[in-house]
Amino acid sequence: MSVKVFVDGSEGTTGLQIHERLVSRPEVELVPIEPALRKDPAARADCLNAADVAFLCLPDVAARESAALVTNPDTIVIDASTAHRTDPAWSYGLPELGVEYRRRIETANRIANIGCHAGAFLLGVAPLVQSGIVPVDTRLSCFSITGYSGGGKSMIADYEATDRPATLLSPRPYALGLAHKHLPEMRQHAGLTHAPLFNPVVGPFRQGLAVTIPLALRALPGNVSPASLHAALSEAYAGATFVRVCPLGDDANLDGGFLDAQACNGTNRADVMVFGHDEQAVVIVRIDNLGKGASGSAIQCMNLRLGLAESAGLTV
Repeated sequence: MSVKVFVDGSEGTTGLQIHERLVSRPEVELVPIEPALRKDPAARADCLNAADVAFLCLPDVAARESAALVTNPDTIVIDASTAHRTDPAWSYGLPELGVEYRRRIETANRIANIGCHAGAFLLGVAPLVQSGIVPVDTRLSCFSITGYSGGGKSMIADYEATDRPATLLSPRPYALGLAHKHLPEMRQHAGLTHAPLFNPVVGPFRQGLAVTIPLALRALPGNVSPASLHAALSEAYAGATFVRVCPLGDDANLDGGFLDAQACNGTNRADVMVFGHDEQAVVIVRIDNLGKGASGSAIQCMNLRLGLAESAGLTV
């Protein structure tokens, strides 16, 4: 099987990662574009319509423009931007959310890749909402710490400059207007009535991400415990290729009592963990923000859509 792939925006962080993950796959033929023509609509349209699969690794406005250039009904478009993640005409690229999500990815020609924070949040919350443990009208909060690579080439350059200021040596909360662009997909695909109160933080490390969702157990209906949360998550991800529910209460989950936000780096794996006691619990989901949170997830969707092995070219 030969697959022609075009990466629109291959010079950006996600585009570069997709290119690196595909360049050595013998069944993939990467469609080239002259560097001088990367912003030329006619040249991009030719490449997009010549491809079996087109990845859009662009800002939202440019991603919408590229999607509109696709006239070949057989071209599969996988958009890594925020532009189409809540659009019902596009499938949402997180097959672990359930049979219907997986089926749509396997059959759709328009797939919206996940946001990194959103994907981790959904993996921790969606099964609890689907099972009724967390009511749909619960007002959740979550905290996420991520590596600076999530900010793109400009932020990477700032953090890796030899003369970087001391302010970049400590974690920095951001999006304090509480209107982060991932919130709509977090609410919609979790099945929640209200968007969570979301506090993202960028840390002084290149990549890795961990989302923490605190739960006041006595505020939930029924007799909810860390063990019942863990059991629901374990059932939801039984047999999942890329989601690992870590053993409950196992010290091996931690590094001397501390959580390593970078432990999934270089993989497409998501680690789901539960900690707590009778009154309170936290669900923590750890991913590589450049892997399961971006390029790895996009390639996983491509594999599913083409009927290839889900893990082709990816590390668990």
